[in-house]
Amino acid sequence: MYDKKFLRDIESRLADWDKDASRTRAKKSMPRFFTVSGVDIDELYTPDNIADSGTEDYYFKNIGLPGQYPFTRGVHHTMYRTRLWTMRQFAGMGTPKQTHDRFKYILAQGGTGLSTAFDLPTLMGYDSDHIRSLGEVGKCGVAVDTLADMEIIFDGIDLSQVSTSMTINSSASMALAMYLAVAEKQGVPFEKVRGTLQNDILKEYIAQKEFIFPPLPSIRLITDLMEYCTNHVPQWNTISISGYHIREAGSTAVQELAFTLADGFCYIESAIAAGQNVDDFAPRLSFFFNAHSDFFEEIAKYRAARRIYARRMKNKYGAKDPRSWLCRFHTQTAGCSLTAQQPENNIVRVALQAMSGVLGGTQSLHTNSMDETLALPSEKAVTIALRTQQIIARETGVANTADPLAGSYFIESLTDQMEAEAEKYFEEIDRRGGVVTCIEEGYLQREIAGAAYSYQKEIEKQERVIVGVNDYVMEGEEIDIPVLRIDQQIEQDQVAFVKKVKAERDNAKVQATLNHLREVAQGDGNTFEAILECSRVYVSVGEMCDVLREVWGEHVESQSAMQVS
Repeated sequence: MYDKKFLRDIESRLADWDKDASRTRAKKSMPRFFTVSGVDIDELYTPDNIADSGTEDYYFKNIGLPGQYPFTRGVHHTMYRTRLWTMRQFAGMGTPKQTHDRFKYILAQGGTGLSTAFDLPTLMGYDSDHIRSLGEVGKCGVAVDTLADMEIIFDGIDLSQVSTSMTINSSASMALAMYLAVAEKQGVPFEKVRGTLQNDILKEYIAQKEFIFPPLPSIRLITDLMEYCTNHVPQWNTISISGYHIREAGSTAVQELAFTLADGFCYIESAIAAGQNVDDFAPRLSFFFNAHSDFFEEIAKYRAARRIYARRMKNKYGAKDPRSWLCRFHTQTAGCSLTAQQPENNIVRVALQAMSGVLGGTQSLHTNSMDETLALPSEKAVTIALRTQQIIARETGVANTADPLAGSYFIESLTDQMEAEAEKYFEEIDRRGGVVTCIEEGYLQREIAGAAYSYQKEIEKQERVIVGVNDYVMEGEEIDIPVLRIDQQIEQDQVAFVKKVKAERDNAKVQATLNHLREVAQGDGNTFEAILECSRVYVSVGEMCDVLREVWGEHVESQSAMQVS
């Protein structure tokens, strides 16, 4: 990109510049300048910071053009000039009827995609009337026990016209099966159903800990679902391989990048081993990244992710369809960065984080509400969060050109650096025997725990400033914003409803489909087909998960995985 003489001239002029700058430095004690992830930042960036920038093919090999391999600059040629990112808002609270009402509100306010949060019992495969669900029904998301609940959530919402995302993992197959059963009842062909299922169990073992079954049968559930959707639900994104929760657990940006992509490669290898053709399923894989507070580091992370993924898919896995090379991703602003102190400050944090996601080329974006560190978001807070995206899209000019930051010496250098550091992690994961082995031995968990500990120590020592928490503190602050509260009556109503559904359904059909699910789980048939059969006759999430618990057992994290070095 730059000839060698030019680079030598830069090096010479930098030496002169450094002498002049040193006089300024001598006047003031200089703090350490580093990213949220702890990466030291140089005082100035020039072409000299970009490795191999003197070679002729650097530009097309590493930067290129939007919509062209290696997709560093974005997966679409024109990016947001022709289509804005999908604006999602997370919703799901209390009863299915409450979630239905919030969905209708979001669509009325200009939201273009729905994101469904499920409560903890649903995520863990228990019905609302189970003893372990006591006190948790509807608290952190919506309670979904049977198809009847999914019918209420999407009543009057045409599933051929809306894209729906569902944040659920261990019991993801059950959630999608019920969603498809609703589409059937609406008369919507599966070919027209669009959306994304998180369905990423590996990051649960690594970070979020909402797992049920051991790793290998859990991966089987995922590959079976991938196979079914490839053949019958072609517009559905079967996995949203999630770095978001890895980052929320305390990882660095590089760890989020490396561990997320490594999880994705594990799923790809598992599907190939199960006999699936990479170009049949890969175009419907997607990713889910965090947008943390370090503006430029996050942008570099997204660019590096696209480049790494494209190269691996083409060169290692032999994908020939260019759609298989695309790292398409959803972004959510960092929940872990929200503060209970001065919660209105979170509006500013979210706006800047969202902007980094847009400048980084995201396909879909969720902006957190200012009150989410306190409770599920109120209607006012979720409206502000949605308006934040709309202002970015319509008033800032960021959609006017594709990848406006390309060519920045800082951005390109940081992108190269993140790619190189991620490759080191891939080598170490391979050396240790792969992702599943690293999970079982606790390697990935310890790496994240170490990063989280270092970050917290920096805050405690005030090496890192968090406004309103360890600096610019308001003594005697009183938090005066409306907070959404889930009434305890909701749990009682939901328990009564699921018992009513179980009493009124055809329980002979229920038992027959559960017996078939058991046989399939014990054999080698497609588990998703059996789960769909169960869902159609109102078998509950808990009943299906209980059958699979009987066959596969439950995962218990090893002591080594829980130890922090």
